[in-house]
Amino acid sequence: MLLELARSKHILFFGGKGGVGKTTVSAATALAMAMEGKRVLLVSTDPAHNLGHLFNRDIGPRPVRLASNLDGMELDPEQTVNEHLNEVSGSLRKLMAPHLAGEVDKHIELSRDAPGMQEAAIMERIAEVVEQAAREYDMLVFDTAPSGHTARLIALPEMMSAWTDGLIKRRDKAERFSSVLRNMGSDKSIGNKVLGGQEDPLAERESAIRSLLNRRKRRFSDLRTALSDAQRTSFIIVLAAERLPVLETIELHDQLRRTGVKVGGLIVNKRLPDGLGEFLTERRVQEEVHLATLKQALPDLPRQDLTLVAHDVVGLEALERFARSLA
Repeated sequence: MLLELARSKHILFFGGKGGVGKTTVSAATALAMAMEGKRVLLVSTDPAHNLGHLFNRDIGPRPVRLASNLDGMELDPEQTVNEHLNEVSGSLRKLMAPHLAGEVDKHIELSRDAPGMQEAAIMERIAEVVEQAAREYDMLVFDTAPSGHTARLIALPEMMSAWTDGLIKRRDKAERFSSVLRNMGSDKSIGNKVLGGQEDPLAERESAIRSLLNRRKRRFSDLRTALSDAQRTSFIIVLAAERLPVLETIELHDQLRRTGVKVGGLIVNKRLPDGLGEFLTERRVQEEVHLATLKQALPDLPRQDLTLVAHDVVGLEALERFARSLA
């Protein structure tokens, strides 16, 4: 089920409760697609990055080669916020009068620890990655943070797009008002000229602000379109056959459905194999009870079970073996 779904999509998101094996399953899927010849970019958005531990190597915020046809990167929230605020600060310094530089710095520092800043910065970086990767890769695979964080992140593009659109409308009103004031003291038509035929710095700043806001609006809008395009994108929920992961999966599915993101399937990871003695047999029976709850709540979603392996999946060779078991 999983590889069949992966072959038909350009973007896959893997999410679920912490500790269920999202990183291993997403990395194995990305590697399996790369082994079939697709150019794949594997991206971790989880602040507790396990991707580097899985491949037993350093992986940073820029793409690095992990295997033939497979690149990987880890989006670092703190670095992403710093890059985001540096860009905003640089833009504001160009747009605002020089004597307001101190106010710009004060605003940026206050924004650094504002609620939602990391999520907004990460989402803008995801939007940038989706935009750029479309030109270089056949497929994008996202290993996301635990369920609650991911649900909030997925809902952000629509909110950020609406917020940016509101800013643009307010800039429109301000620009029209400024244009009227400029025209009152000008012998030129309303626009970029003032008395003496000199360029109006205020008009240039307004144009730069508009360009920046429109770029952000387009980027968020494109990401929102990609997330809601079921032909192009799918979300896979990874879980364990235990009570809390099952209940959290049902809740995550409902949250994603409300934001217009289609869940393509369920991966039940670390299933106990049969024939392991009385204790483990009873444990497997308990797994079936929880999976019956899952089936009752989400009867139409395809499901694939992956058996618990005896050893940790670490390194490319072990990951390749695991990837072959997905078929």
